[in-house]
Amino acid sequence: MLLFVPLGIWWAYKEVKTQFTAPQAVIVLGGSTKYLEREKFTAKFVRQHPKLPIWITGGSPKRYTEQVFKKAGISPRRLHLDYEAVDTVTNFTTLVDDLESQGIKSVYLITSDFHMRRAQVVGDIVLGSRGIYFKPVSVPSGQSPEPIQKSVRDGARALVWVATGFTGSKKKARI
Repeated sequence: MLLFVPLGIWWAYKEVKTQFTAPQAVIVLGGSTKYLEREKFTAKFVRQHPKLPIWITGGSPKRYTEQVFKKAGISPRRLHLDYEAVDTVTNFTTLVDDLESQGIKSVYLITSDFHMRRAQVVGDIVLGSRGIYFKPVSVPSGQSPEPIQKSVRDGARALVWVATGFTGSKKKARI
């Protein structure tokens, strides 16, 4: 029971901080071309936030992504495309140093609704380890949420990364 009091205080602090810290960037957890709707959704979303840089990690191939944003009238100078990530954990670990070095303390986090639970678990751990807060923005998909086991597994991997710098992923080049 005593364990729940500090966890409750931490959660409440995080929620208050998130609500009162204006996002300074947008992070999109990309997928393959199959999940191009994340980029299309983001292109519409960022029109309401014209000054925010857009970080897309593990997204669709560069030419598809650039085409989506060009068609939406979004300047390519706002885009930061990262293709180092190979999974949800590395979506965060490959960007967190860049975000921190630019003084970014709060972001919008965009991914599909079925993937958001896992993204929030990993984001709370990886981004939270650097004092970066996020506001989740879900892209409707019509799919059922992922099994909770994926969130538990990747949450554990994120904790290992915080402690050791090791993600447990086999990095591979993606274009």
